[in-house]
Amino acid sequence: MALTIHKQFFKTRDEVYQDLARSGHWPTTYVSTASPELPVHWHDLDVSGYVISGKTYLLDEAGARHEILPGDKLEIPKGTLHAEGSVEEEVVYIVGTEFPGVLIDQLTLLDPKDQPKAATDSPEA
Repeated sequence: MALTIHKQFFKTRDEVYQDLARSGHWPTTYVSTASPELPVHWHDLDVSGYVISGKTYLLDEAGARHEILPGDKLEIPKGTLHAEGSVEEEVVYIVGTEFPGVLIDQLTLLDPKDQPKAATDSPEA
């Protein structure tokens, strides 16, 4: 699966919480402060993100740059290679994860070389 960005997906936090309720994801607020571009990585759970304020960009698995702004929704399926771009001004997200947990632990940057092969890559029994 691939990273998906839904431009201008929401206008209010209530709309974000309604969408999270539909998806079943658990919400947490995450504040990304000034930082350099992150290395390409993946996570071992599905993540949704809603940009509340600020702006930055994401890199997808092909290295293409996608600007994200307030009102945008991100969908990052488990195992999808991606990276948050450099942050020059604070970016506030509401992040949804498929199960509850400590967000910083859930969003550990996993190395692309350790990425599991897709089910379609494994030989059939």
